Amino acid sequence: MKTHLDWSAYDTYGVGDAYAGIPASGGNYAKAVAVCMNNHQCQRDGKGVMCPSFRITHDPAHSTGARVKAFKAALNGELGDDPFAHPDLAAAMELCVSCKGCKKECPSAVDMTLIKTEYLAQKNERLGLSRRARLFGGLPAWLHRWRTPLSWLVRWRNASPWLARQAERWLGIAARRPIPQIVGGPLAAASAGPAGARGKVVLFVDTFTHYYTPEVAAAATAVLQAAGYAVEVLRPASDDGEPERPLCCGRTYLSQGMVEAAKSESQRVMVALAPALAAGTPIIGLEPSCLLALRDEFYSLSLGPAVAQLGKQAFLFEEFLMREANKGMTLDLKPIPGGKALIHGHCHQKAFGAMKSVRKVLAWIPEFEFEIIDASCCGMSGSFGLEAEHYEASVAMGELALLPAVRAAAPETLIVADGFSCRHQIADGTGRQAIHAAVLLQRALA
Repeated sequence: MKTHLDWSAYDTYGVGDAYAGIPASGGNYAKAVAVCMNNHQCQRDGKGVMCPSFRITHDPAHSTGARVKAFKAALNGELGDDPFAHPDLAAAMELCVSCKGCKKECPSAVDMTLIKTEYLAQKNERLGLSRRARLFGGLPAWLHRWRTPLSWLVRWRNASPWLARQAERWLGIAARRPIPQIVGGPLAAASAGPAGARGKVVLFVDTFTHYYTPEVAAAATAVLQAAGYAVEVLRPASDDGEPERPLCCGRTYLSQGMVEAAKSESQRVMVALAPALAAGTPIIGLEPSCLLALRDEFYSLSLGPAVAQLGKQAFLFEEFLMREANKGMTLDLKPIPGGKALIHGHCHQKAFGAMKSVRKVLAWIPEFEFEIIDASCCGMSGSFGLEAEHYEASVAMGELALLPAVRAAAPETLIVADGFSCRHQIADGTGRQAIHAAVLLQRALA
């Protein structure tokens, strides 16, 4: 079986293990599937993220373990000669939101998100891409080429129930779900900035921040400069084929199984990052799923040995601040009106243990009280919550804990969520506008 992703990290898995149960075909991909030891931790409620689809259905068929069984059947030839096009495999993956909860909370660290990406790539190869998949996956390219007309179209669609229904009919985008409004464009020249007493950092501005929430990049820049750093926004390399198109981690392409397009985007990023990697310059990201792709999925995209160095230099915004505080960095902060907040962690932040840094950094704000919501996936999960057939499931995930907690909060309580999709779900489900931690810290700058 020819795979689209690089699964060599699993090459030695199962050696000498009589209980590995590795499927007959699939090579290292099959070994990645076989890490599951069927301990049923994915079929539980309570604290944690895993598994959001089981939590709303309480049906074992919608758990990580059941998905593993489906893949084992497929790779053992039980679903015929073309298993990746088989409806049984599609049914098993129907409600997987790629939260990465299993990678963190499963004792065997099943990476169903990556397994799903390979599955979608194999399925696309056989059945082709739907119009909706092309739209969602290719979002970075669409935004660059057609930003202004798309902005008007989104505004019109959100204001017109009739047009929303037509979009659901033509593209499968839920009519009941507003589409985020495009507000950004090419970033103003923000490279370098004032000389930093503590050195230079590179800010990786992802597609969502670039086009939807540019204020987050501005806030992060202000905070980093106040902490003593010169901030350089990462730009495409001078010999990039599209030097005016913003860089992208490839997350949207991976989520739709468009692996080759994701590789192309990741290669652009690696070329642009080459000087920073050579100089040891810290690389800071704002959107959890995008920055963490550099530390995770990039290993599976055949990008060469530089990826290992990238994994050491790439940090989420709060991770970097916490690390530097341990080296003597300080921020001059003042109390914030209201002085209270609810914090929702992105699934990928939780999967990579990054919530500790959020807790640490927000505790620097004087007279500030905050509570981290004990919630599973918000339910939006990128395009999942925009898909008509998944709208109800998306809302149900949010209603498990996150949305009720936000509704119960006092009006003056701030809602903080680093994930763009999380903020979208919170706004749609409660009417409350959540902010990124960088925006919160900017407000607290003395």
